[in-house]
Amino acid sequence: MAVGRNAERLLRRLKLRQLRLLIAVGEHGNIQGAARELGVSQPAATKMIQDLEIDFETQLFLRTNRGVVPTKAGDVLIRHCKLLFVQMSNAVQELDDLSEGNSGRVTVGTLLTASSRLLPKAIMALTRSRPDVAVHVVEGTNEVLMPALRTGEIDMVVGRLSSRRHRAELRQEALYEERILAVAGRHHPLAGREALSLEDLLGHGWILPPVETTLRRQIDEVFVEAGLGAPPVCVESVSYLTNRKLLQDNALIALMPAQVVEEDVTLGRIAALDWVVPVGRGPVGVTLRAGGALSPAANAFLELLRTEAGAIRAERNGDRERQL
Repeated sequence: MAVGRNAERLLRRLKLRQLRLLIAVGEHGNIQGAARELGVSQPAATKMIQDLEIDFETQLFLRTNRGVVPTKAGDVLIRHCKLLFVQMSNAVQELDDLSEGNSGRVTVGTLLTASSRLLPKAIMALTRSRPDVAVHVVEGTNEVLMPALRTGEIDMVVGRLSSRRHRAELRQEALYEERILAVAGRHHPLAGREALSLEDLLGHGWILPPVETTLRRQIDEVFVEAGLGAPPVCVESVSYLTNRKLLQDNALIALMPAQVVEEDVTLGRIAALDWVVPVGRGPVGVTLRAGGALSPAANAFLELLRTEAGAIRAERNGDRERQL
């Protein structure tokens, strides 16, 4: 592509309207719908796409009888254009925050593992050190959060580090290790029983994360390898409040990060089952865009995540030493 050879000339020629059209064509799958969205004629839109292909010296779309589809080069350019517009939007938002007395904004994606302790502690530490920073928390699974991270809609994702399929264009920083517990309601038939086996758990309903998650694939493999078939799933959910209520009112079993359930187990709201979960132990950390620059507010938040994670590690080390 011409960018590496003659970037300055190319950047002088490019217009934001062209890039908006490029994104719209990719979303609509046809030039007519994209032209209508931008308020230009279809011939003018076609000419704009042709000019982009000439400037970048590559074909950006394949013409089919159903419309157009991006080439690999088109996908790359569309992705970077989306990031450009998101970053511009973020800059405008930061300026608005400054004009309203705020000193920045941090948008954080969170997974269940980090939502009970690490993230709240880091947020409160940030509000104490930088009270004018606005924090926006987005909850979801990796399938939702990682694409938003790549396009710049969120600054970072905090939680269980994702599998390799999510690592393209991203960098990960492990903060501490987390284990998974099997939990149930206090009145579940297995609550209080010792040395449970996998066979003991099989006949009960389960609450599990969605099939696209790493933990779900791991637990499915455990059942299959044991020759027991897949677990009889009743509910797929990553909503902790929903899961806790389901456990309290029904004879269900759930797999949860230990840190998420520790308070409710201590208070007797739910029970930890005496079964060592053979999968799920892994790093909790933060995922960032590779090579992406963080705002001062986001950088400050990242440092606080590291500090709070260090406190969690120190606390766990102290607990282990007391048990010895």
